[in-house]
Amino acid sequence: MTGERRATLLTDDGVSIEALYEPSPTPGTEPSDHLVLVLGHGFTGALERPALRRVASAFAQRTAVITFSFRGHGRSGGRSTVGDREVLDLAAAVRWARRLGHRRVATVGFSMGGSVVLRQAALYGKNEEIQPVHVAHDGERTGRSPGRTDLAAGATGGQAPGAHGEATDGAAPDAVESAAPDAVVAVSAPARWYYRGTAPMRRVHWAITRPTGRLVSRYGLRTRIDPRGWAVDPLSPVAAAPLIAPTPLLIVHGDRDPYFPLDHPRMLASAADPSATELWIEPGFGHAETAASPALLGRIADWAAAHA
Repeated sequence: MTGERRATLLTDDGVSIEALYEPSPTPGTEPSDHLVLVLGHGFTGALERPALRRVASAFAQRTAVITFSFRGHGRSGGRSTVGDREVLDLAAAVRWARRLGHRRVATVGFSMGGSVVLRQAALYGKNEEIQPVHVAHDGERTGRSPGRTDLAAGATGGQAPGAHGEATDGAAPDAVESAAPDAVVAVSAPARWYYRGTAPMRRVHWAITRPTGRLVSRYGLRTRIDPRGWAVDPLSPVAAAPLIAPTPLLIVHGDRDPYFPLDHPRMLASAADPSATELWIEPGFGHAETAASPALLGRIADWAAAHA
C-alpha cells in the first residue's frame, strides 16, 4: 500500500466520520509490518486543524498514522457529546486501521481525546468486565447520575453488538475487525467530569452548557455541540482506568497545564493497574496538541512502538 488515503467511516450509531491514513515512511513494506497510531484530538480540534496536523506530521516520520475528526467537529457528521459517544468514533477508526492491514494499533488522545482513548480502551479492550453498546440510553436525563450510557451485557471480543464501522473506500463491508487497541496514550486528559477549577475549564463549560456558548462554538470554533447533554453520566476516565489492563497505558501530563492540574494524571495513574501503566509528568509542558514538543512526540511514538 502506498500513499495516503481518505475515507468516510460510519460509526455504530450511524455518524459519518472523516478520516485520513498516512502510511509508514518505510518504503516497500506492508501495513502488517508496522504500528499505526490513531490520534484523537481535543475539544474544538479537527482533522485539518494545524495543531493536529503538526502532531500527525511528527508521528508520520516514524510510523503510520490515522487522524480523524470527532463527531460535531470538522467535516464529520453529528454533534459533539464531549467525550461520551466519541468512543464510537474512535472504535470506527481503530477498525479501519485493522482493515488496512495493521496488526498493531495504538491510540493516542489529547485532552478530550485523552478521555476518549481511556474510555474506549476500557469499553472495547481485553478486559471482559464490561462491554460497549451502540444504542442510546432511553432513560430520563438525570444529571449527575451514576449510570452509564455505553454499557450493556452480551457484547464480547471487543465488538459493539450488532454492527461495526464501515469505510467508503472499497473495504469489504462484511469484514469484522477488533476495535481493541494494543496500547493507549492519554495526553493532558481529565480524570473526572464537571471539573471547573481553572479559568479555561470554566470557559469550556460555558461553551458547552449555555445556548450562547454553543453558538460561539458552532460559528466561531466550528464545533457543533449536542444541546441535550448527557442522559446519564458516561463512564468517567478515572473509572475506566482500572479496566484497561492488560493493555499497556501511558499517561502524559504537563506541570504547566492550564486546564487540568496534576491531581488529574495522578488520580488516573493511581486508579490504573500499576503493572501495565506509566505516568510521565513533563516539566514545562502545557496542554495537549498545541504544546507538545517534537521531542515529547518522539518519545511517545517510541513508547507506543515498544509496547503495542
